[in-house]
Amino acid sequence: MSRAAVLGLEDGSTWWGEAFGDAGGTVGEVVFNTAMTGYQEVCSDASYNGQIVVMTYPLIGNYGVFARAAESRVPWVEALVVRELNGTARSGTSELDAYLRTQAVPGITGVDTRALVRRLRSVGTMRGALVQVAPQLALDPDVGQEAVAKARSAPSLSARPLVAEASAAEPREVGSLRSQGPPPLGPRIALLDTGVKENQIRCLTRRGAAVRVFPVTASARDVLSWSPEGIVITNGPGDPAAIPQVAQNVRLMLDAAFQRGAGRPLPILAICLGHQLIGRAIGASTSRLPFGHHGSNHPVQDTRTGHVVITSQNHEFQVDESSIPADSGFVVSARNLNDGSVEGLAHRALPIRTYQYHPEGAPGPRDNEPVFDAFLADVRAAVARK
Repeated sequence: MSRAAVLGLEDGSTWWGEAFGDAGGTVGEVVFNTAMTGYQEVCSDASYNGQIVVMTYPLIGNYGVFARAAESRVPWVEALVVRELNGTARSGTSELDAYLRTQAVPGITGVDTRALVRRLRSVGTMRGALVQVAPQLALDPDVGQEAVAKARSAPSLSARPLVAEASAAEPREVGSLRSQGPPPLGPRIALLDTGVKENQIRCLTRRGAAVRVFPVTASARDVLSWSPEGIVITNGPGDPAAIPQVAQNVRLMLDAAFQRGAGRPLPILAICLGHQLIGRAIGASTSRLPFGHHGSNHPVQDTRTGHVVITSQNHEFQVDESSIPADSGFVVSARNLNDGSVEGLAHRALPIRTYQYHPEGAPGPRDNEPVFDAFLADVRAAVARK
């Protein structure tokens, strides 16, 4: 063992193993992900900003890491916790250990992740601290208590600007807007980046959309003055109640869609944090789930058709169904079959739809990409009415 490590939780429990990745320590919320593959996509998903992620699948790192699997410019996890780290990388890839080391992300292997996940399921999401020490200090109770003390003193993530950290700093244009010559053929989609996964952008541009990515600091006026033909509000980290100014901007975008009405509709698609922001913008409340939804195997049922899909998810908060105003025009369009939580909202008259799950997958099933087909069909139908 080159470096020992311990994960201390605020409930007083300690979890020992061997360190990998960066040599430093860290603190964060400890959550677990049930995906069997996609550890690089998990690490680079900005929705994990501020969180220590426990992978439930026991063997991690066995196919290496590679550029096209990155969902963001950097990995966002505070640390990665695994049962067994495989250091073999196939041709054209690098090892997970080396990837995390170069990106200053620590990890711990050799942990009984099954027992750790059972504790998180029974107690709920907790703050944790990862501490690395010399091998001779492995299992030292004083070191373990130091980690527990750090976990208990760690600040709440609600006090940290998680979304601002994860969002783009400047607007950027993707897709046919970048081409020279004639005007772009694809519909103009404004995307409010609250921590976007790159596969959401790819799902739009592959379908011919011209996407302008706006940073979360952009005002509703900035977005609407670009004259978009559709708006996407993306996934992202943290508590939607901690960013009221973003919810207010979303409210102004909704107001613009309401004012245009069914005659000149402005389609809006909201995903994950975007779904929660829409909920708060229409006057609903949001609340924390006991241990969140993180994985690629969550069953979701369409409330209208009864159709069930298996989804990729990554969030700690939910829209409270009982708080949705009756006069908002929105209805619950989907529910999680594990716990009954709200998985989607739809406006009764306008093409405004939200999804708590990740239709782009990455990792997880891509069965739900038709969400983007339906959104762009709404956009093209709206353009045809002009």
